[in-house]
Amino acid sequence: MEKPLAGKCHKEVWFGILVSFVLCFTILCFDYSTSMLGVYNGVNLLVRRVHPYITRDSCYGRYIYVHDDLPAKFNDDLLKNCQNLTTGSKPKNSDTQNMCRYIVNLGLGPEIEEPEGVLANESWFITNPYLLEVIFHNKMKQYKCLTNNSNQASAIYVPSYVGLDASLHLWDFNLTVRDYSAKDLVGWLSGKPEWKKMWGRDHFMVAGRTSWDFRRQKENSSDWGTNLRFLPESMNMSMLSVEGSLWKNDFAIPYPTNFHPKNDSDVVQWQNRVRSQKRPFLFTFVGAPRPDMKDSIRGKLIDQCQASSNCKFLHCGSSGINCNNPVTVMRVFESSVYCLQPPGDSHTRRSTFDSILAGCIPVFFHPATAYTQYLWHLPENHTKYSVFIPVKEVEDLKEGIIEKTLLEISKHEALAMREEVIRLIPNLVYADPRSRLETEDAFDLTVQGILERIENVREVIRERKDPSIGFADEDNFKFTFPETPE
Repeated sequence: MEKPLAGKCHKEVWFGILVSFVLCFTILCFDYSTSMLGVYNGVNLLVRRVHPYITRDSCYGRYIYVHDDLPAKFNDDLLKNCQNLTTGSKPKNSDTQNMCRYIVNLGLGPEIEEPEGVLANESWFITNPYLLEVIFHNKMKQYKCLTNNSNQASAIYVPSYVGLDASLHLWDFNLTVRDYSAKDLVGWLSGKPEWKKMWGRDHFMVAGRTSWDFRRQKENSSDWGTNLRFLPESMNMSMLSVEGSLWKNDFAIPYPTNFHPKNDSDVVQWQNRVRSQKRPFLFTFVGAPRPDMKDSIRGKLIDQCQASSNCKFLHCGSSGINCNNPVTVMRVFESSVYCLQPPGDSHTRRSTFDSILAGCIPVFFHPATAYTQYLWHLPENHTKYSVFIPVKEVEDLKEGIIEKTLLEISKHEALAMREEVIRLIPNLVYADPRSRLETEDAFDLTVQGILERIENVREVIRERKDPSIGFADEDNFKFTFPETPE
């Protein structure tokens, strides 16, 4: 009578073991499948509730898939033929310098050999801002959350040098030639299996030019730019460039400066230097007038600067000083409390980031020069680090208003603003791609920003809503002045 009972217990034990094994196997498979689906299906939290003892992947929600299979004609071949690339805003010809000397050091440019006591360490280069897309690509190669599995990726990076590519034909009157490469690129992308997951809304690319250079709306050869951003496939993508346009799928990221620290001590050393700098000038302007632009305030701004003994004017351009020399520019910025940043050919300026790097408080005249552009990198409360003198029309810049406004700011307020400016420095520079900082640099904040943007789109999809609504709509707020009380 004892043996049947023992046999029954024996079977129950084995049955329990079998059930436990099946449950564990099911949970593990479920965890694996959800980690592969990643943020897109939003089920990782459920898995963690089932077995919270499993350590969360440190890259969860941050994986990026890079289209390394992109044809070389869209990136590497452009650098191999750098003699055809212009260094500035004019077409390449026999009289203009080509880009070849600037592509060295992974796009940072040649090292500055004679800092003349103005620059503190060896992390300084002569960087051409149009090479931001090259610098970003090389930074991405060192990103710690890359994946070869596009299903695991939270974002897909397209390493096309669209700005350099566009510069080859921006001045061509034949629109077929001007737009050919853009159509070729989106045709290649839309034919890849990765495209169909979100129809491109998880794709992003980077440009060293303003996004306006890719926003030609009419089929008129006299209109500026390519039509890349108005191609249907491109409208599903996000572009990160030095200046965003009216459209919500264009985002601004900082211009590259000439400072590319190799380690955190380089940053701290530089911050300490600019913090202790003597600043004999109240304000300064580094730039050139725009006599051909009737809406430009630069002429009146320069007049006010030259009329004041408290202001230093550095006249850049063919008839002035070569401001492509970082030593020349930084010497002036380091000697000033405030640096004037009026719009130029477009609303934004690389000079904004050079001045902040020098510990000089920027003075803005239009919100689209910084406040409504660099949302991922600058504080929402712009009064903490800058001065705003709103100038909607040229006649709004009254005589002496700049100096009067700046003199009304107390020394205590100015010191607080300068300290905030200095604090911002590491977030606005692109560290040397051959190294990695503990502090977040401009690249890190950009990646965080685009990942959040794409996750918001996924959330819309999870709610069974149309992700195209609002994705690429116009955003006129970006270029309007804030309302002021009557």
